[in-house]
Amino acid sequence: MSPVLAGALQLLALLVALGLSYRPLGDYMARVYSSDKHLRVEKWIYKGIGANPSVQMRWPAYLRGVLAFSAVSVLFLYLLQRVQGSLPGSLGFVSIDPDQAFNTAASFVANTNWQSYYGEQAMGHVVQTGGLAVQNFESAAVGMAVAVALVRGFALPRALGSARAGGTPIRTGELGNFWSDLVRGTVRILLPISVVGALVLVACGAIQNFAGIHDVGQFMGGTQQWNGGAVASQEVIKELGTNGGGYFNANSAHPFENPDGLSNLFEIYLILVIPFALTRTFGRMVGSLKQGYAILGTMAAIWLGFTALMMWAEFAHHGPAFDIAGGAMEGKETRFGIGGSSIFAVATTLTSTGAVNSFHSSYTGFGGGITMLGMQLGEIAPGGVGSGLYGMLIMAIIAVFIAGLMVGRTPEYLGKKIGTRQIKFAACYILVTPALVLGFTAVAMALDTPSNSMTNSGAHGFSEILYAYTSGANNNGSAFAGLNADTQWFNSTIGIAMLLGRFLPMVFVLALAGSLAEQTPVPETAGTLRTEKPLFTGLLVGTILIITGLTYFPALALGPLAEGLAA
Repeated sequence: MSPVLAGALQLLALLVALGLSYRPLGDYMARVYSSDKHLRVEKWIYKGIGANPSVQMRWPAYLRGVLAFSAVSVLFLYLLQRVQGSLPGSLGFVSIDPDQAFNTAASFVANTNWQSYYGEQAMGHVVQTGGLAVQNFESAAVGMAVAVALVRGFALPRALGSARAGGTPIRTGELGNFWSDLVRGTVRILLPISVVGALVLVACGAIQNFAGIHDVGQFMGGTQQWNGGAVASQEVIKELGTNGGGYFNANSAHPFENPDGLSNLFEIYLILVIPFALTRTFGRMVGSLKQGYAILGTMAAIWLGFTALMMWAEFAHHGPAFDIAGGAMEGKETRFGIGGSSIFAVATTLTSTGAVNSFHSSYTGFGGGITMLGMQLGEIAPGGVGSGLYGMLIMAIIAVFIAGLMVGRTPEYLGKKIGTRQIKFAACYILVTPALVLGFTAVAMALDTPSNSMTNSGAHGFSEILYAYTSGANNNGSAFAGLNADTQWFNSTIGIAMLLGRFLPMVFVLALAGSLAEQTPVPETAGTLRTEKPLFTGLLVGTILIITGLTYFPALALGPLAEGLAA
């Protein structure tokens, strides 16, 4: 079988699996977030944390819950790393340095999972399972909660009367209860799927134990050592929660995490299944499945387009070495091939996952640019768990506003008027990340110390730094694998970029949700833009590409485009 045909069949199998999961999972998540009943274990959790799930929150209270929970999580994970050397199960590893501990805590709480350390040489079992894996669940649940709050902003005060917590009717301007959404997302969605997924990965050959460090033989004059660990359970939530931080430095290229082609396809499925299914949840909660299909169509069009472009860039033959290998095989695992590696690379950068089964720095110039552009779109196709949906809805508001300007009509979306206040929130949302990415990249290139961390010079070296800040500020976490990021400068600045890139946009999303929830829905008229039609889907795709192009094209021209054209 030719490598191109193998890649196409993998993509087809993935589409079938996602299609079969879309309706049941999307409907189930809508029921989870709309139910007025609490499971017994959820009641225990509420009692333990002192939360009242029946109290409805306006957006400032909801935001305070998000920020308070995340701040405590950063502090807990930071302290856990700082005392690692005194903990049982540390495997003899010392406590993590302050700058590295801050970077890692910010990274995992912000759903980024940027790793400037070697996991198997730095983190013991307690930190891996009790710290990093826990945050893989909770950071994903936070993103889903914020997305659901925005959906309620569109749906209220219409037919979401059944969506109440503890039986208390939701009043205008209220977005639900953050603690209830957080706990339900974890207990009812992420945990059950992760248990089943971990069993699948173990069946495929991923390891799951608490073994120590083993000497396995001599290698290049030294002793080679392997670590055990609870890898399968962390691997599944790493992908399902679009987190991306690997137990091992090689991430999903390591055979203990991703043993074969079947496990590779399953991990790609885990990355994409919740972000795509959330569009069904959105349609169900706002009372119009067609609106969800329009968002799904936008996400799918961009994702399939990027996947096709990546396969073309990596399969294209440019010389005898590529002819012999059947494409650009440098930095890729032979057990996955170019097809499996390309699909994985697009999935992980168009979401906020950041896991890698190949080294993006070794991709062709255009291939590396595609991974970077996927993050710069805002990771909305389908995007991270929760963050992809609310990012796409922000872009939908921008598209509706542009359409309103063209016809001279006050823009409306889902029965809510898009006025000055809403556009200001949306504009602030789309400006935060580019400001962080381009600002930090410019400063790093202007200083001697950061630029000395580049392995390469010229366009590829610039791409290394641009990729690092793009990954951090967009909460992706993947690396170009050619930059020494374990320095005080990069640990500190990328840590700041991750926190600001995660939580500043959430401020504007929740403020927007609150302003929408306060509105009385306006009736649909003959002049209302039909946002469930393919025409709007095309407008939304164009809006996303144009805004991203105008923002990042100069930087991309200096990096991957210059490298690709020079090849």
